[in-house]
Amino acid sequence: MAGYVEDRWYKKGPPLPDDPKQRPTRVKTDLHEKCKRYRVCGIPGVRKRSFDRKADAETWKSKVQADLLRGEFVDHRDGSITLQDYVTAEYWPTRTGDPATLHTVETRIRSRILPYLGSLHLNVIKVPHLRKFLADLDEHYGPSSIIETWSTLSSILQAAVDDERIPRNPCLAKTVKPPSKPERKARAWTRERVLEVRDGLDDRFKVMVDLGVGAGLRQGEVLGLAADDIDGDVIQVRRQVRIVRNRLTFSLPKGGKTRVVPMPKYLAERVAEHMERFPPLEVELPWTDPAEPENERQAAERAPQTHRLLVTGERQNGALRRGVFNAGPWKRALVAAGVIPEPPRRTRTEEERARKANGNTKYASAPEDGFHALRHTFASVQLDARESVVSVSKWLGHADPSITLKIYAHMMPEADGRGRAAMDAWFAGES
Repeated sequence: MAGYVEDRWYKKGPPLPDDPKQRPTRVKTDLHEKCKRYRVCGIPGVRKRSFDRKADAETWKSKVQADLLRGEFVDHRDGSITLQDYVTAEYWPTRTGDPATLHTVETRIRSRILPYLGSLHLNVIKVPHLRKFLADLDEHYGPSSIIETWSTLSSILQAAVDDERIPRNPCLAKTVKPPSKPERKARAWTRERVLEVRDGLDDRFKVMVDLGVGAGLRQGEVLGLAADDIDGDVIQVRRQVRIVRNRLTFSLPKGGKTRVVPMPKYLAERVAEHMERFPPLEVELPWTDPAEPENERQAAERAPQTHRLLVTGERQNGALRRGVFNAGPWKRALVAAGVIPEPPRRTRTEEERARKANGNTKYASAPEDGFHALRHTFASVQLDARESVVSVSKWLGHADPSITLKIYAHMMPEADGRGRAAMDAWFAGES
């Protein structure tokens, strides 16, 4: 295969006058001892590369020729770009997808990856750097956040491999891995706790508990539920309210799937009572992406929609921000129900300082007692009643019943008891 090693310090000179064989002499070049001596040249499509030792040059030439034959050659100098520059100029501008997801990933890159690795060149990032990176993350984040960050970094470096910037993705090395995600089983609430939390909410928000536990709706779906989504004895789950770049938007439910959920009689009564006391309000929000459209297609796709929402904010008379609800009314209800302790008392000065900072009282963290616990309770009641997993999966809006089984299998009643009885009957020869 084409390619040769060039000596940059010496060139052929005229033969000595008294040499009968007229062998050429070696003459120093203008580059003598001013650069690396040996340079690999003459390989089509491969930039020249210099070495101090001829053996190293020959080894590299052979490796490049073999990689070219396999179609795997990557010039390491293409990776002479910092991770931050690569992300900013090449990786991020090509990303497409759900705006909210993109915003989450972008925030993760800016806050958790670039501060630690952004100044390093792609071809410099190796396993030792990644070990240090994981150790730094471990000081500030939990396992779930580290796993998400690691996945994003691996995607970036894999894109660099596909772009032929680096030959391999160091995140795939066997000796460096993120922490394992702790197993956390979905936990349902008792009927007593559901009622106590509901009682602790402002009257205009009580129906949120009813919809969460009675129909298994996600919080964003409850906030996006409109009066015309109540259709007889079913609920049409058509949209959610969520935050994209700190602005409220309407969008399809999670996974881009609408669904129909049966509505029990008690829930229909609660919803009717709520709408009579708190008439639905028209709320206009952009669809999916609040950014200014750049063309006619985007303008059509993002055109604002107006819906008469069942649950709205008390002050702004508009769509309710889940963060405002979770940090205020929901946490107060958890305190009233005894789920979390009362916040520590603060002096007037501390209270004023906290109010200026974020306007919210500092409550205890309750990651397992968020609004999603109501959805878990809905699933547990349905499965305990031996409703089919396929139906429960459809009502929950899961992409596949296997997801429902993975999350809620431990809630299915007497699974081991029925299994033992079946085996006993089999050994006894009963039909």
